[in-house]
Order: sequence, then structure tokens, then C-alpha cells
Amino acid sequence: MVTQNTVSKDFISTGIPGLDHILGGGLTKERLYLLEGDPGAGKTTMAIQFLIEGAKQGEKVLYITLSENEVELRAVAQAHGFSLEGVTIHEVIQEANLLDPAEQYTALHPSEVELGETNNLILEMIEQMNPTRVVLDSLSELQLLSGNPLRYRRHVLGLKQYFANRSCTALLLDDKSSVRQDLQVRSIAHGVISLQHFDSDYGAERRVVRILKYRGINYRRGPHDYSIITGGIVVYPNVIVAESRHLAERNQIRSGLAGFDALLGGGIEEGSSTFISGPPGTGKSSLACQFVKSITARGEKAAIFLFEESLNTLLNRSKGIGLDLHEPYESGLLTVNQIDPAEMSPGEFTHSVRALADNGAKVIVIDSLNGYLNAMPDARFLATHLHDVLTYLGQRGVLTFLIGVHQGIVGPMSTGIDVSYMADNVLILRYFEARGAVEKAISVFKKRGSAHETALRRFEITSQGITVGAVLNNFQGILTGVPSFINASDVHIQHQVPYQSPLE
Repeated sequence: MVTQNTVSKDFISTGIPGLDHILGGGLTKERLYLLEGDPGAGKTTMAIQFLIEGAKQGEKVLYITLSENEVELRAVAQAHGFSLEGVTIHEVIQEANLLDPAEQYTALHPSEVELGETNNLILEMIEQMNPTRVVLDSLSELQLLSGNPLRYRRHVLGLKQYFANRSCTALLLDDKSSVRQDLQVRSIAHGVISLQHFDSDYGAERRVVRILKYRGINYRRGPHDYSIITGGIVVYPNVIVAESRHLAERNQIRSGLAGFDALLGGGIEEGSSTFISGPPGTGKSSLACQFVKSITARGEKAAIFLFEESLNTLLNRSKGIGLDLHEPYESGLLTVNQIDPAEMSPGEFTHSVRALADNGAKVIVIDSLNGYLNAMPDARFLATHLHDVLTYLGQRGVLTFLIGVHQGIVGPMSTGIDVSYMADNVLILRYFEARGAVEKAISVFKKRGSAHETALRRFEITSQGITVGAVLNNFQGILTGVPSFINASDVHIQHQVPYQSPLE
């Protein structure tokens, strides 16, 4: 009598952070699943996590191994800090005397005998224990013992029906090491999870998980990054921005600098993204930190992702210009994540940003875009990843700052990635030569949330802080780096009447 459940969305958890999310809720109970991947992809770790989750729920769980022995499996669990309490491991491995030359001579092909013996050992343990979750590791052993594709397919079909009749959820592992790479089990399985990892020219390899098949379930398609850390596998689902769209009123956030806020038309709107562009040393990061300081002074949270400078450098540099971030950092209002080059995938970065936004961060700074590109040199579609991140943060009302470092000091410049089209606001910082000195200018080139000044203003950073000063109305060609005076008889920089925001 078939006891398989008839409700296709009666899910059980895999116990793997993020994987249930892309599966649309988890695994449908009492079905057979295929987990495939090259050696080293993390199949064994994922399978152990799957069984541990079942044991936590009070289920009987069984790990049947045809390749690794129990000592090796327990060593894997110990390396991750897993407790295998409640997990039964059953070895179905040929004895060492197979190496004896006397065992090499037989009238029958070994597979004709060994497949039946192996199958009996598997079924005996299942009959004895009656588990609700089973892992079979691995199918490549059964494929070799089967001898031909027809016999292999019939054997897997038999296992599928057997597990279903016993109300058991089965996870079959395939290391893809067989000489014949066929799709027999993919066609039989209710769902197929594929683990892949790609080598990198520098740094850690990139790992992705794909759901190749899941009958009757609207799962998340495409590649999703995952990592193997101490503690197991963590999956980082891709952002689907359409799921969190909503309408909300956006207030302005002020920087705390009167001249800067005047230039911005009163401040910057919540939920908007701001691209700050300029040559090295012009003060891009300091401008972003000004908003971090302002928001944390109100008792709200902020976060900074550093791709280039260290935390120590950030705190000391900010303190040197009157923006002491030690207090909000030590109190927990400011989170600083220092990203090591080539050690983080786009999915993992997106996951970290989302977690901070969901935890209440109102300002997030990504410093810098150049470092973001260099940290993930082999990843494609970084601009698409970034667009999804910015959209997600905007829907959460988070004010995001992107720092872009120009190549060069004066004249035509580029950042290596054009994000001006996706940013709501664009601030430009420039060096220019005047009266035998190198000075700085700031301007707002784009702002979607409100009216703003279009003038170029003097920009200074001193030990007392940031100053956005007078309009540079006697200069022409400042953006070229070598401006000319409009009125040679009057080279004084004139002050403009402070801008009055229409929102004030």
C-alpha cells in the first residue's frame, strides 16, 4: 500500500541556511532527491546537515555509505562542530580481503553478485530501523555495480518506490565520477540539486548551487552562491526585488553641515543611492562618513563595507578630521565589515548587506566600487548584482553611498564601472589649480528626490571637519583641473546667498 503523502507542499527543512528559501519552502516529504556535484563540492556536509535537522525534529535518520567509512564521516562532522547524536551511520563497504589475489578469480562477473549483496545490506538496515530520512552515498558505486544503464535505472526506480512506500524522504548523492555521465537518476528523482565550484585565478573558488528540477514547486531558478565554512554550508539566495516593493514616504536625512545640506537642497532622501565620485584624496569617504556620524548621533544604525582601507585606518582618519566614529562603533550603532580581496562571492556580499538592512541600518556605505570590482574579478554581471542590492536597500528606506575612485587627478576620468545611471544622486569632487595651489570643488550633478544647487562650491577638509564653502563663480573650466578666471581684475571667490530648500 502506498503511503506517500498527497499534499505537494508538505515540506521538511533541509537544515541548511538559505537552501529552503530557494527551494520554495524546503523538500516535499516522502520523495526521492538527487544531490550531485564534483568531489569537494560539499555533498557530504550538506547530507549530514540534512540528517541532523531531522534528528533535531525527533525523526529516525540513517546515513548509508558505500564509499567513506564511519570514521571519515564522523571526522567531517567533528570538523564542523556537528553533533551526530541521533544519526545512524551504516557502512556497506566491501571488505579489505578483496585485494587478495585469490579473490580476483571468479566464474561470474563481480557486479552480478555484489549488487545483490549490497542491495540486501541496504534494505535490511532500512527494514530494521524504519527511518524517515535516508542518505545514500554514493550512486557512482551502484552505477558501477549495475554494469549497464538499464539495470542501473531499474535499480534506482526500485529504490524510489521502496522509499515512497515506507514514507521516507531519500537523498541520493552522486559525485559524477562515473565514466558514463548519464541522466538516468535526474529523470527519476523528484528534485535535483546541483553543487558546482569554479576555480579562480586568484583567491578562493566560487561555489554555486542550482535547483535543476523540482516537480510541482515554484523554486528560485538560476545560480545561487554558497560557501562551506566551519559550521556547515550556507546558501546565499539571489535577491528578487519584486518581492519587497512597496510605497512609502521618504524623509530627508541631513548631513549636519549647513553648506553641504544647502547644496543638496536640504539633505538626501531615505531609500536613495548616492554615487560619490572623484580622484583619490578628495574626501569621498569623509563625505559618506559625515552622514554615518549624523545618523548614529540620532541613535540609529549605520554600516560601512571596506574593500581597501582597514578598520583602524578608517577610525583614525575620521577622528583626525573631527568625525570620531569610535563611540558609535564601540556601542554597536556602527558596523564595519572589512572585505578581503577575492575571498567573497557576489551572493555572500549581497547577503551581508541585506542582513544589516534587515537589522535596522539606515545608512550603508560601500567603499569603494573599485575595490568591489577587484574583490570579485571573475564574477560576471556584477553591475546586475549591485543594481539588485541598491533596489532592495531602497525599498527598505536605507540611504546608500557608493564611493567611486577616478583614475587620474585632473582631466577626463573614469571609475571602471558606470553606476551613475542606477544611482539616484551623483556627487562630483574635483581638484583644480588656482593661485599656485591645488584646491577642491564639489557639485551635485544629479538628484532625483528634490531640487538642488547646480553650482560648483569650494570643498575643504581640515582637522576641524568638512567645509562646503563659497560658490566658485569667478572660475571657468574647473572640471578640467586647470580653470581660467572669468574676471581677471577680480579673482576673489564670491559668496552666493545660501540656498533655501523648497522643502524647508
